[in-house]
Amino acid sequence: MPGFGGPVLMIVKLLSQFVHQGCRKALFLPVACGGWFWRLAFLVTMTLQEQYDDAMFDYSQGEYISATGKLKAVLAADPGHFDAQLALGMAFYRLGDYPAAIAEGLKAEKLRPREQLVHTNLSLFYMKSGDKVTAEKHGLQAKIESWREEAKVAGDKKAVTEAPSELQMSKPAPAPMKFPSQPWKKKATAAPEPGAQTPRP
Repeated sequence: MPGFGGPVLMIVKLLSQFVHQGCRKALFLPVACGGWFWRLAFLVTMTLQEQYDDAMFDYSQGEYISATGKLKAVLAADPGHFDAQLALGMAFYRLGDYPAAIAEGLKAEKLRPREQLVHTNLSLFYMKSGDKVTAEKHGLQAKIESWREEAKVAGDKKAVTEAPSELQMSKPAPAPMKFPSQPWKKKATAAPEPGAQTPRP
């Protein structure tokens, strides 16, 4: 895909002429630039998420050079955009630029050091670049993060099943507990009949 240099310079030149010679030139601006004018106008008005989606569309079509440029633009606007940082490393990997892929992967690791996919990618990048020791280190870290995530999910499921639901029906009150009969207590507490003599010890 050609760069934006030519159309941008043309737009700047026509805008300067517009300022100096009047608004007649404004009518020729979209015509002179062709489709590039509208593409640039569209890119200017895109949200950051739309720019990221556009870059990922290029990536999915195998246009990795275009994708890297767009992902860099997203990261220039938001350096903390984790998904763009992760995708940029993969785009460089697809281009065969392993040092750049590693550099971008390490930036993603700084953003989320406990992300399993970061370590999986770094393991792949280092393996392709020939550094097996570091690749195995990141591979192990990816497994550890996977186990940690599985334990967390299992703990969350257990907490959900054990937590009382607010929508449960009210349960009937339990029946009072019956104690076994205690005949010796009845004899001791029974009142004597009228006229009966109490036995003497």
